[in-house]
Amino acid sequence: MGQENLSFVLEKTGVVKFEDRPVPKLASDYDVLVNVKFTGICGSDVHYWQHGAIGSFIVKAPMVLGHESSGIITAVGDKVSTVKVGDRVAMEPGIPCRRCIRCKDGKYNLCVDMRFAATPPIDGTLAKYYTLPEDFCYKLPESVSLEEGALMEPLAVGVHITRQANIQPGQSVVVFGSGPVGLLCCAVAKAYGANKIVAVDINKERLDFAKSYAATDIVVSQRESAADSAARIIKDCDLGHGADVAIDASGAEPCIQAGIHVLRTGGTYVQAGMGKSDITFPIGAMGAKELNVKGSFRYSSGDYRTSVDLVTSGRVSVKELISNKVKFLDAETAFNDVKAAKGIKVLIEGVEDSA
Repeated sequence: MGQENLSFVLEKTGVVKFEDRPVPKLASDYDVLVNVKFTGICGSDVHYWQHGAIGSFIVKAPMVLGHESSGIITAVGDKVSTVKVGDRVAMEPGIPCRRCIRCKDGKYNLCVDMRFAATPPIDGTLAKYYTLPEDFCYKLPESVSLEEGALMEPLAVGVHITRQANIQPGQSVVVFGSGPVGLLCCAVAKAYGANKIVAVDINKERLDFAKSYAATDIVVSQRESAADSAARIIKDCDLGHGADVAIDASGAEPCIQAGIHVLRTGGTYVQAGMGKSDITFPIGAMGAKELNVKGSFRYSSGDYRTSVDLVTSGRVSVKELISNKVKFLDAETAFNDVKAAKGIKVLIEGVEDSA
């Protein structure tokens, strides 16, 4: 194995390898070099590994995987002023152009020139070293571990989803899907004052965890029509005329349909999960109930900072989601575990100094 910048590379569909690469150079006086210490595995990483593409993003050349990371700053550019060498940071992995209209109105997640880690052709963070602009590194207080720091990325996704939903104190929220993002949506909704949080999934074990973690109620999905599913959720969870907010974090067509039906008139629906490109959608119910229907994509201005603040203050805890930690050289084993749906969040440790 090389000694300089060991990286976990997707060579082609289904084939990964370890490869020594040059330590990245600071491209700007405002950039920093981070020694990556922990990286979580996201479903998108597994999808690229297994299928070589997500939508129009196609792996055409070897690409380093990973984007849910934390680390320690080891070098800084001449004009860096907000962080310093030795700081422990959460790493926001998408760099926008900063010049387009979407960037200037604060919605940089919608930048058409976004350079996002482990989204072809941009290399990801599963390497010993990674460079970022200083303002995309969020200093972790001593009370927050580097392991927790790696979970700021999925938490930021959850924060953005709940911001899209505009969750208010006292509201009822139904979250379809109890994977990491769905669970974190439950946790953020609770932190924002929702008084009834319903988790819906086909996996009873996941739901039991959701109940112990942040959900007030749980519902096991069954084979039934979307309207019947919604009616059962409303009745069993005492949602009156329907929920204030529904979030789909599953991408499953039946859940999307039930999410529309479970809402009260004037309620809000947010699509967070990724599934089939085209589905049968209950547009009649959406229009008749005058629902607010929104998409949610990654995270934007303030979401990462809010995530760090929520964990620092104790309003959200992410430790419980960490199912396992593996050595860097066991990364492929970890990917197989995630593919097999073992645990909730698996972390890959950083490259050891001897590697």
